[in-house]
Amino acid sequence: MSEMIKLKAKDYKSTVKPIWCPGCGHFSVFNAITKAMAALAISKDDTVMISGIGCSSRLPAYVDSYGFHGVHGRGLAIAQGLKVARPDLTVLAMGGDGDGFSIGGNHFIHACRRNVNLTYIAMDNEVYGMTKGQASPTTPMDWDHSKLTPHGPGVRPFKPAALALASGAPWIARAYSGNPNQMAKLIAEAIAFPGFSFLHVMSQCITFCPEQTDWKSIVHEREEPALRSADEAAKLFLHEDGFQTGVLYAEQRAIWPPEPEAAAGVAALDQLAASFRV
Repeated sequence: MSEMIKLKAKDYKSTVKPIWCPGCGHFSVFNAITKAMAALAISKDDTVMISGIGCSSRLPAYVDSYGFHGVHGRGLAIAQGLKVARPDLTVLAMGGDGDGFSIGGNHFIHACRRNVNLTYIAMDNEVYGMTKGQASPTTPMDWDHSKLTPHGPGVRPFKPAALALASGAPWIARAYSGNPNQMAKLIAEAIAFPGFSFLHVMSQCITFCPEQTDWKSIVHEREEPALRSADEAAKLFLHEDGFQTGVLYAEQRAIWPPEPEAAAGVAALDQLAASFRV
């Protein structure tokens, strides 16, 4: 029997070249994903990347695996359906702050609640970048760089980690696109975690938010281990500055659907597929 060839990060990249703006943080996310896949020796044929709409949602095309570019805000809905139907696959859902917390906000809440065994990577640049720089759910109240909100949106931004915790997510981490090595490690941990893993990535958009280059001097790695108590995590997420990276909260709980139900669902799908065969 021939030995399995060890793939490198570059082997997980497709022939499609990214078309993000120069300096976009999504390049780092893309590289971190391929590094994590190589570190875990994940099979390309058993991996699926699913996204919604937005600059970040282009990412599945750049990875040499199966992918699905869905409609706005519906990436998590598709990803959950796929994972329930095919629990043998490694499923990664991805999107931006607009796609995930506005258009797809309800799907995000219920994905956290259900705890389907998949990974969700939210690339947050605090702006709708693909549609030329409108305020998103995570945009600062006083951000006045858009013609639609010349005095700032005037609305408190979401706290994604706090929202995920309140909704029931068992694994919550934060990464920064300026630290791709740490991000690759966090993505690998997220994929390996048994349950819904949420990675919030601060991914700068220097085209519409050039001030985000200041993040480099603000971001700091968490030195303490991940919190195991939801009460302690709630205190952290409500009072922190939002620039702490690392695994912030991790608590294993029952995956949905339970294994017997999942097996029955797969059997039913196989039976349905067989009924269409000539």
